[in-house]
Amino acid sequence: MLSDFKCGQVMHRRDLLRCVPAALLASHRVAATHDIAAARRFPDGFLWGVATSGYQVEGNSVNADIWLLEHVKPTIFSEASGDACDSYTRWREDLDLVSGLGLNAFRFSLEWSRIEPEPDCFSLAMLEHYRRIVDGCLTRGLSPVVSFSHFALPRWFAARGGWLASDACARYARYCERAARHLGDRIGYALTFNEPNIMRVLRLLAPSPEFIAVRRAMLKAAARATGGTHFTTGLVANDEDVDRIGANMIDAHRRAYVAIKSVRPEIAVGASISLSDDQAADGSAAARRHVEAKRRDAYGGWLRALRATADFIGVQNYDRSRYGHHGLLGAPAHAQRNHHGVEIYPRSLGNAVHYAHMATGKPVLVTENGLDTEDDALRAAYIPAALAGLHGAIADGVPVLGYLHWSLLDNYEWSLGYAYRYGLFSVDRQTFVRTRKASAEVLSAIAMANAVTAP
Repeated sequence: MLSDFKCGQVMHRRDLLRCVPAALLASHRVAATHDIAAARRFPDGFLWGVATSGYQVEGNSVNADIWLLEHVKPTIFSEASGDACDSYTRWREDLDLVSGLGLNAFRFSLEWSRIEPEPDCFSLAMLEHYRRIVDGCLTRGLSPVVSFSHFALPRWFAARGGWLASDACARYARYCERAARHLGDRIGYALTFNEPNIMRVLRLLAPSPEFIAVRRAMLKAAARATGGTHFTTGLVANDEDVDRIGANMIDAHRRAYVAIKSVRPEIAVGASISLSDDQAADGSAAARRHVEAKRRDAYGGWLRALRATADFIGVQNYDRSRYGHHGLLGAPAHAQRNHHGVEIYPRSLGNAVHYAHMATGKPVLVTENGLDTEDDALRAAYIPAALAGLHGAIADGVPVLGYLHWSLLDNYEWSLGYAYRYGLFSVDRQTFVRTRKASAEVLSAIAMANAVTAP
């Protein structure tokens, strides 16, 4: 997940949905399972799970590019990740939480900076660490969904220009081949990238001149700190570099797909794309043109790439974007909003899944969907409403493989630090104790019934 910036203010794009009244939460488990005749049933073998990312939960990823960006001055990061959720040592406990909910899938990411902390120096200890997590999933009945890259990159890679370096794609493919050879006989689904289109999405938000200046100064400071001239990451870059980075990442995806398949042809390989539910609010031709332009710029290259080179498409949806005759509109006056003032709109998930399948012809795996809120009753209401929309897409013929909720834990949200709450479990920042929320019970009940009651 990620934050957006506009007009010098931090704007989040992970808060969406029209809230269902809290009274519906009176009996979480019963509400999701009673009256099965009225429920929407999901296909047999449907994946029910949660998603995490290594950098956001493991803690102390000191060899990663983001770690450096957090500590240089100036920086766009509100606070450093530090220990995060201490999941590097507590991963067994986290897997027990997932299996305790009756789920059957767990998405996590490999930290490339741990596996290859210096160029051509692969750590067998770190590969074994992630192999133990994969095995831990399997012994608990969880299908491992593994992201080979979730934004964070090795510091040395970013210092050489990141995805702008001439050998960047070859180096990434080599890393993917090495990791797949060590882990791949146990992986169910692999993602080459997490939201590789995110910088194009953020660029469309027209960040303020002040933010652009701080970002540029931060990247220069990181380049000086590493003795280079162009420090570029998979999450933060100057606008003039975004198009080249995107083209090279598409090439890296194709090479990574071939590399993974060359050693583990049985693995289903795809990439997860950040997709809004883009709507022509007034139905005008001009509004439709705005939607088409947004889709071309924000998603088009990746959707074409996945249509040609992927076994499935991962969809990450948190919001809708409404367009009128003159361009982007705000949320309707009557819209339900979260505590940050962002619209809550659960129907966006089903609509985004429809579009992803239409554009690629691929099966869809929902790799992220959730709600930032300090009021867990809103999240508990959001989950069945979003899943009802997802079931509608399935009923319309979209092949949906599963739903992975973001996130298992309240974790580090990149530039926003720890201020945002997406987790089914809260995490004490001092003791790292995980505490189950009521929304976890809601998802658990739906997953165990493999059905969601119509809201």
